[in-house]
Amino acid sequence: MRNQLSIPVTALALLALAACGTESGSGSGSGGDGGGSVTTDLPLTGVHWTVDSVTVDGKKSAAPNGAHVEITDKGRAQGNYGCNQFGAAVKVEGDTVTVGKGEMTEMGCAEDIQGFEEAMKDAFTGKLKAKLVDKNLTLTTPKGDSITLTSEPAAPLAGTKWTVNSLLTGDVATSLPAGTEKNAWFTLAKDGSVRGSLGCNTFSSTAKVSGSTITFDRLASTRKMCAGTAGTVENHLRKVLEGKVTFNLQHRGITLTGPNGKGVSANATTG
Repeated sequence: MRNQLSIPVTALALLALAACGTESGSGSGSGGDGGGSVTTDLPLTGVHWTVDSVTVDGKKSAAPNGAHVEITDKGRAQGNYGCNQFGAAVKVEGDTVTVGKGEMTEMGCAEDIQGFEEAMKDAFTGKLKAKLVDKNLTLTTPKGDSITLTSEPAAPLAGTKWTVNSLLTGDVATSLPAGTEKNAWFTLAKDGSVRGSLGCNTFSSTAKVSGSTITFDRLASTRKMCAGTAGTVENHLRKVLEGKVTFNLQHRGITLTGPNGKGVSANATTG
């Protein structure tokens, strides 16, 4: 398994800005490529495409939570391979999507997610044939590898199950330790109640949303002993989910950051 790595949040922000096109314009291309172009009858742009699976050399791999692709009308592809964020120049002409050389972050990932990311990178490059049926998109490479995706609407703050995927400390984001993925989550209800899991203990609380902040009341939680990496994640989350935090909601992702510099990022999930 890859060593646990971290990457400055500022670098993530720069990547997001470079890739962004639907709201703040496109950035420069990578590897000497400028922004691409979009001339197609297929409604591929401005859509959040959740990755369902990738098939490479006949082997199908289910996508982890959070894997997605967005194509802007400024000729950029951006998204998340399942752990790391990426961006690339893209051209859409008719039913052909041409993905240029991209850039990505370098967070440490669990071994199974790392394997998916490598398969996704192999498939999501060069000329791809696009087939759109209702909300389902398939991108196929010349050698027959494929990516299946589904369009999904933005997730609302209230009523969504937010599953934590990385921990923030100051300007550094770190992926969750191996074995703790998908264990920590939280849901805010419209009545202000909050419930979830700290990765080991479950908890409940109440919260008030005002503008771009959420003020959490004191957590009430179960009292299991949480050792090792589970305890590390739990201790971090306890420092985030109490008091006033700033939140940033981006389609199907959210970040919470407290005044102490501790924070988390999470993806909308089902179940």
